[in-house]
Amino acid sequence: MFGTGKPRTKLGKWLDKKGVTQSWLMKKSGLNKNTISELTGDKNRLPTLRTMQKVIKALREIDPKVNSNDFWDV
Repeated sequence: MFGTGKPRTKLGKWLDKKGVTQSWLMKKSGLNKNTISELTGDKNRLPTLRTMQKVIKALREIDPKVNSNDFWDV
């Protein structure tokens, strides 16, 4: 849980820990607000391969070692 008491996924918790906003991720990844919101708050939401690639590419600007296994069991 973070801030407003909403549940957070591994991705959401990582963003919180790093001080990264969902808006930043939205701009860097080119994904829409709803997709980012679902990926950071809905533990049942699995991204498509293309969406996962966009997220990881953006996050590697912050941590070059990050990979999809850090957030999703794929």
